[in-house]
Amino acid sequence: MNKVLSNKDNLQVLYEDNHIIIVNKRAGDIVQGDKTGDKPLSEVVKNYLKEKYNKPGNVYLGVVHRLDRPTTGIVLFSKTSKALPRLNKLFSEKKAKKTYWALVKNKPPKIKDTLVHWLKKNPKNNKSTAYIKETTDSKKAILHYNTLKKLDNFYLLEIALETGRHHQIRSQLSSIGCPIKGDLKYGFNRSNKDASISLHARQLEFTHPVSKENIFVTAPLPDDPVWNACL
Repeated sequence: MNKVLSNKDNLQVLYEDNHIIIVNKRAGDIVQGDKTGDKPLSEVVKNYLKEKYNKPGNVYLGVVHRLDRPTTGIVLFSKTSKALPRLNKLFSEKKAKKTYWALVKNKPPKIKDTLVHWLKKNPKNNKSTAYIKETTDSKKAILHYNTLKKLDNFYLLEIALETGRHHQIRSQLSSIGCPIKGDLKYGFNRSNKDASISLHARQLEFTHPVSKENIFVTAPLPDDPVWNACL
């Protein structure tokens, strides 16, 4: 299930069948089009499907979830209108298990812990602030982290989300003194060379919306010396 395919756009396809396609997003890719006008990942995937199956006209592709532009890892798309509402329901009911890996410089206060905050988004700077107590217009955010490995200069954390808030992992880890490597917006002291942040959507597990089989996919890490040291 983790055989990586590719095309001329360097698209890494991790899994594909008649109803879904799962790809490994690169840093800098946007999942859907935005005001930048940059070519989104959804269009790259559409082009891949059009070429692979010699499809005339428009290709159907449904966006199920998103990742922040500087992050990497698993993104799931729907190839059929039958699968999309079922996948949306799966994600809204939190029945898809998403696991992230993050590199942080500072040692977390505990080896493993559950973080509970109330996040408030500021649209002006596209940033979320984590509060210990509920505040006006804030949304409850819960994540679980576990320290997997101590590297020379960083700690590798595995994160499981209970909620899916704006910049949740970035904001919550920063609030405990562990900003993610390269994440200037949330307090890391310098950027990564490729403008990425070291946050990777590592694994996704869910029940297939049509066949009902269990789907479990792992996304290869970015080719980077620090990430390579995690394996």
